Amino acid sequence: MQETPEQYTERILSYLRGRSPIAVLAASPKKLVRLLKGVPAKRMQIRAQPHRWSVAEILAHIADTELVFGFRLRLTLGASGTTIQAFDQDAWADYAQYARQDPRLSLEAYCILRERNLRLLKSIPKEMWERYGMHTERGKETVTRLSQMVAGHDINHIAQIEGILRSQKRRGR
Repeated sequence: MQETPEQYTERILSYLRGRSPIAVLAASPKKLVRLLKGVPAKRMQIRAQPHRWSVAEILAHIADTELVFGFRLRLTLGASGTTIQAFDQDAWADYAQYARQDPRLSLEAYCILRERNLRLLKSIPKEMWERYGMHTERGKETVTRLSQMVAGHDINHIAQIEGILRSQKRRGR
């Protein structure tokens, strides 16, 4: 059964457990770089389960998500109340061939985009954090909520990557 937008939001936000979204956003790239240091690209392309993404696919997804986050953030800061279009991550994974993407390039893109987005977030005045967009599935999302969602998204996918790597290690890969 697929999650509703409300269930997805609740799950993603639950990963924060009171942590600062900015701290999570700042730490995630470093954590991923450390986690993946020395892991061969071929190993990152192995799926732990047939219908689950590989590490390489997750990295391509988070790079695209960071691009989307930056765009949504800039739209919202530029015109509070603007529409924030949802996207189908599975369609993106199919047409962009996430399974064939270079995981190192995806990680590098993610890290660069994250740095730019963090610099923007840190530079805006406090009152701009309440500007909002209207997400086509989830409704009103402030800059604060956008940041929380991406931070929770990071935590979710880093845990998935850790699980995949542990599983591969147990299997001797």
